[in-house]
Amino acid sequence: MEKSDGRQAGVAEETFTTQADAETWLGENWRGLREEGIDQVTLLDGDRAVYGPMSLHDPE
Repeated sequence: MEKSDGRQAGVAEETFTTQADAETWLGENWRGLREEGIDQVTLLDGDRAVYGPMSLHDPE
């Protein structure tokens, strides 16, 4: 999890057995993350980035 300028803002301790489970969790929790000051997230598989960074803000 990062701020919009790329500064690390924390690491979720959540682990998932599938990418679909991770995406579902993010879909259910992105607003709360944004309220905590998180601007963007990256989905990882171990140390490998699957995709991201993905903004948690509405497109402009």
